[in-house]
Amino acid sequence: MKQDSQEYKQRKAFFEKLITLYGRNVVVEVLQDSSIEVHKLHLAKSNKPDGAIKKIMQLAKKRGIEITYHEKNALSRISKNAKQDQGVAIDIFSKTYQNADAIKELQEYRLIALDGIQNPQNLGMIIRSCAAGSVDGIILPKKNSAKISPLVIKASAGTLFKIPIYFCDSLENVLGELQDTTVYALSLEAKNSLYDLKPSKKSIFVLGNESEGVSPKVQQLCNDSLIIPMNRGVESLNVAVTASLIAFMRS
Repeated sequence: MKQDSQEYKQRKAFFEKLITLYGRNVVVEVLQDSSIEVHKLHLAKSNKPDGAIKKIMQLAKKRGIEITYHEKNALSRISKNAKQDQGVAIDIFSKTYQNADAIKELQEYRLIALDGIQNPQNLGMIIRSCAAGSVDGIILPKKNSAKISPLVIKASAGTLFKIPIYFCDSLENVLGELQDTTVYALSLEAKNSLYDLKPSKKSIFVLGNESEGVSPKVQQLCNDSLIIPMNRGVESLNVAVTASLIAFMRS
């Protein structure tokens, strides 16, 4: 199949929107939730068909879901977590997991962009705060970022599919292509306060890596930097707490 063909592009776009999860308990929960669209179930051939595996197979059969069997090493390549997949992985399709190109179609938005967030628990808590607050979506690069995983799902406490998550390869490319958008970097070195801000109709707030903050390349694409004033000598906040303050910020 030629890479420039329409069929190839459609196939690529479809597989980009799939989220692969792993682990027996997680897969059971997914299969029990009929609102989650499942593309395919992957099982290691070495699994014994009893206990959780038996339940997984029964649930998949009940829902008419395709099951593919793999050698253990092949299954691990699918799950990308050989130590924790327990011989089980599942591909799910989420309508809220979209290519960042979709942002260009929005007339107004307040988004949070994540630049190098590595901790799955932080990502899950950010998703939960954004879903509960006034944020319209999250931009999540596929490279150099925590991936959607069972740990993220647990930390998000069931809110993963409640808010748009816009995936991309590079945050720099996305920010560089969006027109009429004001991009703010959260920084400890900024002079302007988040609390004094009146966001534009199209606003993106960039949260940087847990240790290093916003990367220099992304910082160059930002229109302004903002700081959250703190008292009593506290130097910084957890990135998920920062996301919460933005999510519940007044317009």
